[in-house]
Amino acid sequence: MSHIVKFLALFGFVAALSACGGQQEEEYVVVEPEPITTEPVYTGKYK
Repeated sequence: MSHIVKFLALFGFVAALSACGGQQEEEYVVVEPEPITTEPVYTGKYK
């Protein structure tokens, strides 16, 4: 094989490794939504 074909094959191989190997799984955070209204609290008999 000529040197140009070997170089192109090597370049393609390195490009494929860098494209596939560098991906990381994305992190995600689940946030519990706050309630729209709060439950009433006992404050006494006639307040």
